[in-house]
Amino acid sequence: MTGQPVRVGLIGLGSMGRHHARVIRTTPGMDLVAVADARGDSFGVAGGLPVLGDVVALIDAGIDAAVVAVPTALHEDVALALAAAGVHTMVEKPIADSVVAAERVAAAFEAADLVGAVGYVERCNPAMLSMRKRIEEGLLGEVYQITTSRQGPFPSRIADVGVVKDLATHDVDITPWLAGSPYARITAHMTHRSGRDFEDMLVASGRLANGVIVNHLVNWLSPRKERQCVVTGERGALVADTLTSDLTFYENGTFETEWEALASFRGVAEGDITRFALEKREPLAVEQANFRDAIRGDRSRIVSMSEGVASLRVIEACLQSANEGREIRL
Repeated sequence: MTGQPVRVGLIGLGSMGRHHARVIRTTPGMDLVAVADARGDSFGVAGGLPVLGDVVALIDAGIDAAVVAVPTALHEDVALALAAAGVHTMVEKPIADSVVAAERVAAAFEAADLVGAVGYVERCNPAMLSMRKRIEEGLLGEVYQITTSRQGPFPSRIADVGVVKDLATHDVDITPWLAGSPYARITAHMTHRSGRDFEDMLVASGRLANGVIVNHLVNWLSPRKERQCVVTGERGALVADTLTSDLTFYENGTFETEWEALASFRGVAEGDITRFALEKREPLAVEQANFRDAIRGDRSRIVSMSEGVASLRVIEACLQSANEGREIRL
């Protein structure tokens, strides 16, 4: 595909699909040539393109690649049809509505040697990219703990899943990505307070295989929107705010004490605070460029479907833990 525009089809023209349409159109080397949604084009994003009815019609339009932004329950069927047709595909998160379905999707793209990506856009946020780079460079030294807080009002666009599969999935994707280690165990508690069929609050804690402890606070019932990730290590803490794309480093200070009872305690004091200046590109634009580059041969920056399966496995473990009242080992 090097040197010629990628002919892209988009299926799903809802609240995420409309943004994908906008970004595809402004991404160099990508041409939006077909759109599809059985429910029509409620946001008016098709432009001069006809709104096709299903994935078969989308494939028949002669596309090289597709972005799937339909409801989660439809991900498997749409993605499998695209894999069978030889179409490189990025599926919005989560990859499917169950681990079994996700494994079928990932296997189909691997067998066909196609690019299969999952749309975890938080990995493309400038604050998260900078945080990961600085962790890898050793700014924190040994990493001890990762905590995330993803809270805010209920989004009316979500009707088919709860807060765990819609929001917490971001946190269980970025945590092992930051720490370089998968989850080993997880314990979760959730509740239903809004009257909907699905859970709307989650507290989950666990441990990664490398010993890093984690905690995730997620809900749809807070009037205060928050998207924060804190990584604490031996030299301080990095705080990423993905709403503002800001990254701040809270450095450990040093202190000495003559108090014998405290002399053996390896504590820290408040040190310098640095807010890094970052180039703030729109995360969705970064994600689309990464997908384009993967189609051209560089798959290093996409979220692979195997990673999508791993994240969904943790998500299902959270739901199982909350329902059964016990820790789940992964």
